[in-house]
Formats: sequence, C-alpha cells, structure tokens
Amino acid sequence: MAGYSGTPLAKKLGLKPGQASLLLGIPPGVRELIHAETSNAKLRFSGRGSYDVILLFVTSRAELERRFKKLASCLTPTGGLWVAWPKKASKVPTDMTEDAVREVALPLGLVDNKVCAIDDV
Repeated sequence: MAGYSGTPLAKKLGLKPGQASLLLGIPPGVRELIHAETSNAKLRFSGRGSYDVILLFVTSRAELERRFKKLASCLTPTGGLWVAWPKKASKVPTDMTEDAVREVALPLGLVDNKVCAIDDV
C-alpha cells in the first residue's frame, strides 16, 4: 500500500537505487511492498555498516530507546533514520508517539522533518 497520498512508499522514504538501506522489524506486507518498489536498491534486513536510509519499526518506546543511538551512528552524513510504529486506531498495543521519537532523537542531534503513512496499521 502506498499510504493515502498515492505516492509510492519507497519514494516517501527516500529509498533510491544504489543507496544502502537498513530495514529492521519490517512487517511482512511492508517488506513485500518495499521489495516490489525498489529495484537496484541495496536493502539489508540485518547487519552492520553505514546506511543512507534506516527504517526501524518498533512497538514500544523502550525498544526505540534501546536501539536508536546505535542505529543513528550507522547513518551516512546525509542519511535519514525513519521510525515507524502502529497507529493508535490499529488496536496494536503501543506506547509510541511522535513526541517519544523527538525525545529520543533530539538529544542525539537528529531532527524530525517528515511524517508519512506507511500502511493502514
């Protein structure tokens, strides 16, 4: 699903051919969608390295806090780190909010600049 705008998810996330991208905790439907939309992209689902785009799916703030600093250190200088979590309307238990992401990211020097829908969950 491209979200509600009609824009392909890979484009929303900035996944481009030739870039190294790390995708963690990706739900199966989203993983399949990203694969279908990205040809020639260097997608990784685990591993160390330096990445242009990191997409982290979490369901709890504790998980975000545990993983964020290390992932931020894996970004290229112009890279972006996306954090995704279930929407409240999905009924999936989560304590994640945009404020939680800011509270974890801002002290590390990362700023928020984009929000997008990934799917209906």
